[in-house]
Order: sequence, then C-alpha cells, then structure tokens
Amino acid sequence: MDVQKPNTQLQTEIEAAAFRRLVKHLQEHTEVQNIDLMNLAGFCRNCLAKWYRAEAESRGLAISDPEARHLIYGMPYEEWKAKYQK
Repeated sequence: MDVQKPNTQLQTEIEAAAFRRLVKHLQEHTEVQNIDLMNLAGFCRNCLAKWYRAEAESRGLAISDPEARHLIYGMPYEEWKAKYQK
C-alpha cells in the first residue's frame, strides 16, 4: 500500500484535528478512569496535559498545569475529580 504523505502544513492540521478528536473523546467518556488509561495505554489525561504544556512552553507560550488540565478535561481538574473520579 502506497501511503501519500501530506505536506507539512496539511500534516500538522491533520495531527491537530486528531488530537482534538482524542481530547473530545476522553471528555465524553468520563467513565474511563485515568488509572485504567495508564494501565492499558501507558498515558492518561494528565499526561496529555503535561505534554500540551511542554509543547506550548517550547514555543514560548507559558501555560500552567491547571490551565493545561482544564483544556484536556474540559473543566477545572478538581471539578472533574469530584464529579467523575472513583
């Protein structure tokens, strides 16, 4: 199978869209606990938030852990924990 590689801009757009879709999926599936994600996939929502923060900082954008978590969880982390963490 010959896979066509998109140009750099298009690839970035595709990757960004896939990331947003993953985040939305995790926000919608609150029944999936972070510990389950860690055990099965080796990463969790907190990992995504840390990766997001690190990439933002590497590009000169300062973002705090709570801000990054809010972006990933779709709400403040403490609120998500109170509502959904078992």
